Amino acid sequence: MSAHAHTPLGGRLFTLPFLICLALVAVAASVLVERYQYGLGAVTNLSDGYPWGIWVAVDIVIGTAFGCAGYVMALLVYILNRGQYHPMVRPAVLASLFGYGLAGIAVLVDLGRYWNFWHLLAPWYAQPNSVMFEVGLCVAAYSTVLVIEFAPAFLERFGMAKAKAALNKVLWVFIALGVLLPTMHQSSLGTMMVIVGHKLSPLWQTQLLPVFFLATAVLMGFAIVVWEAVLSSLSFRRPQETPMLRKLAGIMAVLGLGFLTLRLVDLLVRGQLGTAFGGPLSGMFWSETLLLAAGSLILLPKANRGRTRALFVASSLLLAGGILYRLNVYLVGFTPAVGPWHYFPSVKEIMVTVGIFALEVALYLVFVKTLPVMHATNAVQPKHG
Repeated sequence: MSAHAHTPLGGRLFTLPFLICLALVAVAASVLVERYQYGLGAVTNLSDGYPWGIWVAVDIVIGTAFGCAGYVMALLVYILNRGQYHPMVRPAVLASLFGYGLAGIAVLVDLGRYWNFWHLLAPWYAQPNSVMFEVGLCVAAYSTVLVIEFAPAFLERFGMAKAKAALNKVLWVFIALGVLLPTMHQSSLGTMMVIVGHKLSPLWQTQLLPVFFLATAVLMGFAIVVWEAVLSSLSFRRPQETPMLRKLAGIMAVLGLGFLTLRLVDLLVRGQLGTAFGGPLSGMFWSETLLLAAGSLILLPKANRGRTRALFVASSLLLAGGILYRLNVYLVGFTPAVGPWHYFPSVKEIMVTVGIFALEVALYLVFVKTLPVMHATNAVQPKHG
């Protein structure tokens, strides 16, 4: 079997983690029945002052950053020609497929007039100068690209060798799009908040937001690859992929420290460094900063890059820091309207978000156990887990 061959993990599907995920999905589904029957006001704390909440900030803005695993691995393997990472591409594309697919579901949940979602694809409704239009179109296009990029796994599973060979001849086109599209819309997620002006706290409001959002997308993409690789190896009792992860860890350390340096220089140049020490949101700024710094510094010593525990802790901290940065920009530091408005997510909003992520985990378990996603090893495949 070649070094790049893939195989289903097999094993029992209805395990305890899978059943817990299904229960959480069922709870979210019951909330969504109420949402579609009675409207957003019945299940959310959204208002005229706060027209978006965690379904945008978490499910979409953060969820798509989780979905950048396939983006960074395609960039690394196919653009920078680092073929040694090829065995990690398919799991990364799967993570991206779920991240972006479920973000699309979240959009339909959050839209007040969800029945008009098709307007995005209708040329006569297009607003070419709208950054939100660009983000929506790019996310929809990239989700389609991810389906095509992951299609070889389905074709292998069902023995469609000729169809796979035909797809491989044109797959390079979709790989190129898979690098271009996230670069566009991840940076544009930052542009969307540039145009809100003073409504975003000066701790985060900067013309460099497009750069920062692209940087956190790349950083979180690498971090989710490492995090998923370590966790899946432990959960499915597979050999650790430390030799490959060690080099990715070095990239993550450089990216994390580079991002923090640019952030601090930006605050200094804009004359807002003092806000980080005395403003009402300074605690949130330092929380994200310390998480990113800790995750990066753990990976600086080369010895730590070869230790499974250090890789898992560092990638977890970097993910937490990236999550908090994006949450701060889109929710915590953002004041949409002046007045007696306030927002904190309702329990039902939180359960929908939890359910969406639980659905991602459940689908991941189904796919890796039934489709050739993970690269083959000589280790005995588990029957449980």
